[in-house]
Amino acid sequence: MSTLRQAVQEYLNVRRALGFKLTGAAKGLLDFVAFMERRHASYITQSLALEWARQPLNLQSASWAQRLSFVRAFARYSSATDPRTQIPAQSLLPFRPRRARPYLYSDDEISKLLQAALQMPYRYERGALLPWTYHCLLGLLSVSGMRLGEARNLELQDVDLTAAVLTIRGAKFGKSRLIPLHASTCKVLADYIARREQHWAGRSVSSFLFISSRGNRLDNSEIHRTFYRLSRQIGLRGESDSHGPRLHDMRHVFATRTLVHWYQCGDDPERRLPILSAFLGHAHVADTQWYLSASPELMREAMRRLEQRWENRS
Repeated sequence: MSTLRQAVQEYLNVRRALGFKLTGAAKGLLDFVAFMERRHASYITQSLALEWARQPLNLQSASWAQRLSFVRAFARYSSATDPRTQIPAQSLLPFRPRRARPYLYSDDEISKLLQAALQMPYRYERGALLPWTYHCLLGLLSVSGMRLGEARNLELQDVDLTAAVLTIRGAKFGKSRLIPLHASTCKVLADYIARREQHWAGRSVSSFLFISSRGNRLDNSEIHRTFYRLSRQIGLRGESDSHGPRLHDMRHVFATRTLVHWYQCGDDPERRLPILSAFLGHAHVADTQWYLSASPELMREAMRRLEQRWENRS
């Protein structure tokens, strides 16, 4: 094993021990090492990093920038033990990602989505639970602020209906957290779990909460395909639309409604924002602030409070 290849493996082990998954970075860095070995280069230079990042030529600039960022982070680590290492400048291949504009679902749209899930057709008896599965999954996403991956990874042991708490394990950056549940949410979850137990009685089934007709964890791609079908069915998307409201937008709805509720109750949203960040599983409050940037209702509440402050000063 070359010194550079060994250094990459040590770097990946250290980062993963800190909770980073590095799936794309690991694949990219191993490819970068192979590139360096073909060039008989024993240490990183800016020119070689740039040359590798721009391969293949048909990639978009965003992909080039991402590839270079993999090497830049590794180069910072490697420079501590090899002073010859050149860290690629931040000005190389600059790219600012464009975040998708969030869609803020109305209560009526969410209600229609949940009703459409309950009316999903199924061909065989083994699929009879799927309408209830998607009804519960979509409803939970809309009221909990969970990421889809976190909901998919829920196991029965993570659902404590007595304490009204969900345990999220190994989420982003390897963190875990607790999510309190409203009594109405507990009722829906209890009903789904009872139906799940009855449907799979006497048969082998996965311990995951949300399962497919085969008894294993719901497939991520299949969830999205089902969501798109339901969205077109209720008019959220056109029949030929390739873009539209996303499942991830449920988190935006949860975040903005929580903050609006605090405004309306007279609470101090600025003081309570770290609580919302922890609830959503964000490492920084700035990540939460992005979720709050597109709500007209939230802007109205903020302006109303600002006007009241001006009136009190006059």
